[in-house]
This record gives sequence, C-alpha cells and structure tokens, in this order.
Amino acid sequence: MRRSAVLGSAGTLLASTLVAGAIAAPRATADGPYRPSAEAYGVKTAAQRAAKQGIDWADCPADWGLEKPIQCGWVSVPLDYARPDGKQIRIAVDRIGNTGTAEERQGALVYNPGGPGASGLRFPRRVVTGNALWAGVAKAYDFVGFDPRGVGRSSPLSCVDPQAPRTAPKPDPVPGSEADELAGRKLAAVYAAGCAERGGDLLPHLTTLNTARDLDVIRAALGERRLNFLGVSYGTYLGAVYATLFPAHVRRMVMDSVVNPRTDKIWYGVNLDQNGAFESRLKDWMTWIAAHDDVFGIGGTEAEVHRQWEKLRAEAKRSPIGGVVGPAELIDHFQSAPYYDTQWAPVARVWSSYLAGDPQPLIDAAGPHPGDTAGNAAAENSTAVYTAVECADAPWPTDWETWDRDNTLLHAEHPFFTWSNAWLNLPCATWPTKRQQPLEIRTGKGLPPVLLVQAERDAATPYQGALELHKRLKGSRLVTEENAGSHGITTLVNPCVNGKVEAYLLRGALDGHDTVCAPHAPPTP
Repeated sequence: MRRSAVLGSAGTLLASTLVAGAIAAPRATADGPYRPSAEAYGVKTAAQRAAKQGIDWADCPADWGLEKPIQCGWVSVPLDYARPDGKQIRIAVDRIGNTGTAEERQGALVYNPGGPGASGLRFPRRVVTGNALWAGVAKAYDFVGFDPRGVGRSSPLSCVDPQAPRTAPKPDPVPGSEADELAGRKLAAVYAAGCAERGGDLLPHLTTLNTARDLDVIRAALGERRLNFLGVSYGTYLGAVYATLFPAHVRRMVMDSVVNPRTDKIWYGVNLDQNGAFESRLKDWMTWIAAHDDVFGIGGTEAEVHRQWEKLRAEAKRSPIGGVVGPAELIDHFQSAPYYDTQWAPVARVWSSYLAGDPQPLIDAAGPHPGDTAGNAAAENSTAVYTAVECADAPWPTDWETWDRDNTLLHAEHPFFTWSNAWLNLPCATWPTKRQQPLEIRTGKGLPPVLLVQAERDAATPYQGALELHKRLKGSRLVTEENAGSHGITTLVNPCVNGKVEAYLLRGALDGHDTVCAPHAPPTP
C-alpha cells in the first residue's frame, strides 16, 4: 500500500508520495445483514453489456501523457451494482498490443499498482520505454492499465480543495498534549465530512468489492474469457477479492508484495502491523548509510545514524528548516527509503547535504510545492480514494480510546511511523458511509494456481501477509526474496524472481514447492 499523502497530527493534508453467475457467500455490513445476490446479477449484466460494446480504442488525449502507440478508451460500469441499469460511471483504460506475433499472443495482462488510489495507466509505458524486465512477457500479452473508480480519469474523488493554501510546516505527528490530540481528532473528522460533502453519490460505492466487479467488466470489455492480472501492494488484495468472487474467471495472477487478507486485519490491523515493519526497515537503511559513511558522513554505525535522525527531527521541530520543513514533512520524505531501497541513496544524499551546511536540497525534496497544481491534485485524489476505500471496506474503531491506546503502545517501540500512520487513517473513525465486513478470502471452484512474490523485510506489506494469502489460495506458490525489503519486487532486477514471474506468465510454469531467492543487488551510494 503506497501512500501518496499523509495526515499530520492536526489532520492537514501533506502531499508527497482491486460475471457470469458468480455469487459469494452472504456477508454482513457493520450496519446489518447484506446479501450479494443483487450485485452478482448486476456484475453479470454489466459484463454481458461490456462484452457486446467492447472498447473504442483511440489515441490517448494529449494531457494524459501517454504516447503512441498506446491507445486509450472507456468502460462503463454501474455506480451501484445492485442497480445495474441505474447511473453509470466511466473507467479509463489504456493498452498497448503484444510485441510478438499473433501466434505468440496470450491475451491481455491487466495491472493494478496499489494504493488504494493509484493509477495503473502508465503500465503500457513499460513497452514504450523498452523495459527489459518485461520484454519477454510483452511478446505474449497486451499490457492494459486502468484508473480504478474514483481515481484520476475515472470519476475522481476529492475531499478537499487540492489547490487551497495549506500551512507549512504541519504539526508534529506525535501529540505532545491533550490539546494536540483534540486538534487532530477534530481535523480528521472535518476531513471525513469533506469527503461526504464533495463525494456525493460516488462515495458509498468506493469499495474493493466494487473495484473487483469493475475489473470483471473490464475483462469482458477486452473480450477476454479469463483474466490475466498483475497486482502490487493493495493490488494483491484487489486480486484476492477478485479471485474469491470470480475464481473461474482467473487465468493467471501474480501477487507482488502481499496485503494480509485476514478479515480481522483489513484495514485497521494491517496499518498497525506496518509500524513495526517500518521501524525494522528504517534500521536496515541506516545500517547501509553507516556502511558508506565515507560517502555520506552521517554516522559510522546504525546507532550513530539514528541519533542523527533524532537530532534532525528535533531541530526541525524547534526551528522548521527553510520555515517549511518540520517533523511531519521529514517523516513523509524519509519514509520513501523504508518503502524502496532505490530511494536509499537519494534520501541519504539530501540528508548529507544538510549536515554539510546546504539545506536547500532537503527543503526542495521535503517542502511543499504550491505551484505544482497537477501534482497536488493527483496527490489529493490519491489520498481521498485511499481513505474512502479503506474506511468503507471494513469496520474501524470509533472510540478515540482504542486509537490512543494502540498507537501509544506501538509508538513506544516504533516511533518513526506510528503516529503519522494513525492520523492518516483517523478519518475512518467518523466515516460517513456504511462499513462492510471484509470478504473472507478463499479458494473457489475453478481457481487456478497463482504466484505470490514477496520481499522478506517489506515494510508496507509485512511478510506475514504473503504467508496468510498463500495459505488461503490452494495450489499457490510463494517466492520469497530473503534478506530484502523493497516494496514491489517485480520491478527490480533479480534474475531468480524475474525468471519465475516470466515462466509463470508465459507458460503457466510453477515450481513444485515454494522457493527462496537471494536478494537483489544492494543500492550503490
């Protein structure tokens, strides 16, 4: 799950960085019983309609930033699958055809990069840019991306004005008093109310279940009998929900960096679990910095580097760097290193420059960018959809005592990320729409074996999640990249992982047992 924004302790926005006759078992919402028969009929109806209509592919609009020969189009889906003939919304899709022969083609490979709230439209650019890791798969598959409902071009959700001036720096995420807590709680509630006001009739229907239904309609519109799918991070949960709802519609499915699908983890528990994992991965990064002290000059041991972090954080709280970078901004920027080790060197260089007397790189990297109207709008939209989907997918604690107790305990051992994560999610405590009970992920009739790939020390989706999904999807295979922790490992050069993903997508080949791969090459300083 990738966050493109977080909430500070006062709750203000900080821009940064899932057919035919399928019926699930009866579920219940937090507000009462719910039976999916109407939605099952609705998705069947919508898929049949989409199969007849297809997609009118054309050159992409110039402002989408997608060059030829990528083509773009739309798929219409019901806003409410219980009312398939009611209001429709349009899902933006794009594609690039397979690069091999007609005989080599195996259909479309549909991609979701995570979030919730991330756009998948840039996936076909892996072909345009000549991404060597995906060249073999591109011979066999059309690469298809889409904006999930609420995201980007697909009826985008907004909860606040993305261009409205915002105070910088934001308050320290770690509350120092009851007044800090009350201010954060109030602004989280205001944010939730803003989503209700600006989200209109779209807001109640932004759920993973509905995105999975949209995915099946997209499959039908593409003319595909069965779905080939690559999901990363939250995309693995979307894929797991799809596989549970439509097991016989799956052909091949790769799950990269796996969300824990246990119903008692979605989503409050998942976010709590991240905090310890982020602390561990932060130590990995700081150990690497220490090993390259001759380059960065931050500290010669992990403990020394960590003390420099605490010093930097305290300095930014006492006197914000450049007047705009406080602890909240620092955390938002520095968290990209525990996410991706491709960010280890860039973030360390910015930090090193600051210690050498040049704060400008840190101000540029971590400070606000009020002139970036497009970037601010995209970040606000991503955060809005992230919040809406996670809040509606599952029950959340509504009493502050639970949030305060759990995060205070976690913060004592894992102080880097805990309170930032808590404020990001606190709007769910006062969310204005009905909550669902998460779908019980399981293996249904007709589901083929799927491939799971996971870094052992992933911070955003801790390893236990991959073990849990592996247990639930019979016949699945798990590839573990040991002693590694980058998020989204199918984008990294590791011949062991890359070869297994390609063999599965091209030939359906899986090892007879779970396998362990050595880590990819470490970053260079």
